[in-house]
Amino acid sequence: MSSRTTMNVVRLLGVSALIVLMAAALNFTVDPLQLFRPAALFPAVYSQDSRLQNAGLIRSQDFDTLFMGTSLAIHFRQSDIDRVLAVKSLKLAMPGSNSHEQGFVLATGLARGARRVIWEVDDWIFHDAPDIDQNAYLPADLYRGNASGIAGYLLSGAMARESALILARSVPEVEPVVARLSVDELTKFPVSRVDDINVLGADTNVSEAYNARLAMAAFAHITNPVRSRYLAEGCDYDAMVRNFERDAVLLIAQHPDVQFDIYLPPYSILQWVAMRDASPATLKIVYDFTGYLARRLTKFSNVRLFDFRAVRDVTHDLGNYGDVIHHSPAVDLKVLSWLAAGDHAVDRAAPEASLERLKAQVKAYRVESVAR
Repeated sequence: MSSRTTMNVVRLLGVSALIVLMAAALNFTVDPLQLFRPAALFPAVYSQDSRLQNAGLIRSQDFDTLFMGTSLAIHFRQSDIDRVLAVKSLKLAMPGSNSHEQGFVLATGLARGARRVIWEVDDWIFHDAPDIDQNAYLPADLYRGNASGIAGYLLSGAMARESALILARSVPEVEPVVARLSVDELTKFPVSRVDDINVLGADTNVSEAYNARLAMAAFAHITNPVRSRYLAEGCDYDAMVRNFERDAVLLIAQHPDVQFDIYLPPYSILQWVAMRDASPATLKIVYDFTGYLARRLTKFSNVRLFDFRAVRDVTHDLGNYGDVIHHSPAVDLKVLSWLAAGDHAVDRAAPEASLERLKAQVKAYRVESVAR
């Protein structure tokens, strides 16, 4: 290799190293996720990617209560949780999340001193799932705050791009132009308030997003013989019990001074009827598993279990649903009011009583009468 070629290679490496160092310095200074410090030099912005954003929220926010769940809990407003339950909450709900993810994220939040957990739990989350470090969607090392996670964050070119956009927004002369460009398609951090993370937009027509027509269409879709096997996917009683013990019971046992308010969400009656008609073996597994869950959790003095599955006024009113399980913001507020009042709490002396009420409703329900 000639001396000129060697010199060119050295220069290239030097420039590359300089670019990497500049990106790291930019990411450290702007800190889009607020991993190192709450936003001060630059306006705080937030991502709708809850698996990514939660790592920063846990480090940057003040809270005494963690709110966890799946897409059934994603649209709750943090300010509503605080107001109704008189807490300082941090919403950590993640759409499509499993118990392994949820338990891992909750443990990280509990390590920062949370004294209460409000946890939306259903049977689905306890299906088998990849190990945390094999999960491509959850940046586990960011939550751990270890060298690998911090290095990946600081050296990320994608994060440097976000940092540059945030920096540009802080310049008054440039901000209007950047604001027009920084739509969801161009930035991961379009939200300016924690309270607006993953909530329905102000322009959402709730009556169009949640109505009986949509619920019935979803019911027809999942009970179609071509698709009904979806109802049974991953539904294995032994696996669900094993994952429940590892991800929920162990976490509760390790934090005896933390109050866990766990609730079974108000699916529409159609979800249960779909299993009754198209996958009865699945329905039996779910019944058996949630019976086990209720018996197990009611033995813990630091757990209050709530079962909203048989609250007929809500679950039989199909106008509350956008499909067979996802309920409207009005039901979000009902859930919070029930938790605040202690309504529909599972009786420790009769932990399966609410399950028996659900079974009776499912057995008696006739879809034909609704269709007419």
